[in-house]
Amino acid sequence: MRDLEGAEDSLAFSSGMGALASTVLALCSAGSHVVAQRQLYAGTLAFLQGPCRRLGIETTFVDVAEPGAFANAVRPGRTMVVLAESPSNPRLELADLDEVGSIRGPITVVDATFATPMGQRPLAHGVDVSLHSATKGIAGHNDATLGVISGDADLLAEIWSYAVLHGATPSPHDALNGLRGIRTLPVRTRHQSATAASIAHALVDHPAVTAVHHPGLASHPQFDLASRQLDGYGSVLSFDVGTVDRARRVLDAVHVCRVATSLGGPETLLCHPATSTHVGLTSDEATAIGVTDGLLRMSVGLEDVDDLLRDLHHALAELG
Repeated sequence: MRDLEGAEDSLAFSSGMGALASTVLALCSAGSHVVAQRQLYAGTLAFLQGPCRRLGIETTFVDVAEPGAFANAVRPGRTMVVLAESPSNPRLELADLDEVGSIRGPITVVDATFATPMGQRPLAHGVDVSLHSATKGIAGHNDATLGVISGDADLLAEIWSYAVLHGATPSPHDALNGLRGIRTLPVRTRHQSATAASIAHALVDHPAVTAVHHPGLASHPQFDLASRQLDGYGSVLSFDVGTVDRARRVLDAVHVCRVATSLGGPETLLCHPATSTHVGLTSDEATAIGVTDGLLRMSVGLEDVDDLLRDLHHALAELG
């Protein structure tokens, strides 16, 4: 991971949340301030709004797509961490990494899980710490739970001194599976990204689909940024079918796609964020980050693209 990220050093953790929690708590204490985007994985939101708030760590949330929002929210002398997630879960919004990397004072952290190092290297944009839930695309087989951060060796040594006490260290078995996943990461990423792009384009004009979110679509609000910043548009997309009932009918009708909440593995997975990954959000919080009742997130696996398209068209035809 150190070599893939172009970093001085990398550290492994027992999960993506273990990596995130260890990093934030190593750098912050009571009275500290964090700037984070609203469009975050629900577990990250829960951590910032729960344990961090309880410990006296305040968080200001900003819109990831608003130019200058991260820098404008920084409080000199108090802001210890600026946290971005790019592409975001589940609507694939992007942070401008050059903008985040130009912020001076706080430690800048980018959760780049959806892109993997094959698609994006935040450190090359001046970001201090690149973070991944390596459970996902990096390990790549849905059989390991891992997190990893990469960055300057002295900074990571400081984080590690706390992380040992936090106890979020990976098992040897998971670490071995992570190494196995890295061996095939470029090949898997190319195939999955190409398939995801084909599916996204195929769904854009489908009458049962009201919206498709994928950075490789010209209709994506940040398509120009994606084209400049990403080395590939990734293996995840999301699409909206309108209502909870219609989303459940799609999940019930698929046969090749599997219904599960992880991503980045060899099997194509569909999930309904509003009732799974983001179920803990209030209605206002869900609305603020675009988690609608009919939104489905799709992590594209290694199956043949035609098999996946047939499966989706069959499921969508059930909606009438």
